Amino acid sequence: MNQVFATPLLKEIYPKVKNFLETEIYPNESRWLAMPFGEVAKEIRAKKEQVKAIGAWNLYHIEDLTLVDVAQLCELLGTTPFGNFAFNAQAPDAGNMELLALYGSAEINEKYTKPLMNGEIRSCFSMTEPHFAGSNPVRMGTTAVRDGGEYVINGHKWFTSSADGAAFAIVMAVTAPQETNPYKRASMIIVPTNNEGFKFIRNIPVFGHEGDDWNSHAEVKYENVRVPVSYLLGEEGEGFKLAQQRLGPGRIHHCMRWIGQCERAFDLMCKRAVHREIGQEVVLGEKQMIQDFIATSRAEIDAARLMVLHTAHAIQTLGLKAAGHQVSTIKFFAANVLQRVVDNAIQVHGALGVTDDILLATLMREARTARIYDGPDEAHKAALARQILKGYGLEMKNN
Repeated sequence: MNQVFATPLLKEIYPKVKNFLETEIYPNESRWLAMPFGEVAKEIRAKKEQVKAIGAWNLYHIEDLTLVDVAQLCELLGTTPFGNFAFNAQAPDAGNMELLALYGSAEINEKYTKPLMNGEIRSCFSMTEPHFAGSNPVRMGTTAVRDGGEYVINGHKWFTSSADGAAFAIVMAVTAPQETNPYKRASMIIVPTNNEGFKFIRNIPVFGHEGDDWNSHAEVKYENVRVPVSYLLGEEGEGFKLAQQRLGPGRIHHCMRWIGQCERAFDLMCKRAVHREIGQEVVLGEKQMIQDFIATSRAEIDAARLMVLHTAHAIQTLGLKAAGHQVSTIKFFAANVLQRVVDNAIQVHGALGVTDDILLATLMREARTARIYDGPDEAHKAALARQILKGYGLEMKNN
């Protein structure tokens, strides 16, 4: 895997990151996959000083790296489930760091941003609700009502990723229910998880995998949670504005991580095709159906990579708004490529592919959920198609 577009700084950092993964992460991968993540996290965090020594800690927040640089590093980290965590570049913390740095008060930055960036604490992002369709995020039941110098928050969230063990949540809550513009009704507010009204219900099993610590998705309730008004990020009603700022670069991170996962699955598939005998001196790779899997997967991975890098460049040079349609496109395209490539790799491995003895089952959990979170495929396709057709003069009668 080579850098497609390499600045001098990327040329310096990339091989160091790659070497760290090859020497410190890959050799431990099988053992870590069989352990509770809370135990794994301790081992990975013990390597923090090594990561800092190569100049790659908080990888997504290194000032002189361009978004295209970061995208290519995302792919590299994505080749292992532990890559992002090792570099303090894991979701949702990476996006939360950005929000806090831009919109947090001096108090917030001292109490939460600094320890988060130093890897001393973790955070979570609490938006999705079980009783409202995630494909229409303006509909939510969680409210934050002003009471003097405090907000009183009540609501029910789920798929609050990494809430297990997090120090705080960034909660999306309705602060202006009467606002006619639905995109100005909600705000983002910090809630410490040790607040007595923060109720951790459970880690939600995903395809039978409950997870723990950072590697988990929680159901939580907010019951008369009181926090200072100063814990508001930005202005009241700016929740969706902040969310969009967070999601644009975040989708670049997601998509390039998925491409890294594709490359890992592809590598496993090719090795299996070369070494697995299916007859006397006959291996899988000699069969045209397997060759089709390999050729098609190679083409799809390369196409997805260039599409995402092109979008990163557009965001970098034209701004997020101008690249909005491309952001929608890469999200559903890359997610589907990931699912197809991993599925091909599983098929080539046969029964072994669906076991936890190798990485592919873990990748398939990610692949299938990737088509839902951060907006389902259908929502992104509809948004893209509407905008294209609008350019041809079609006025939509409904959304």
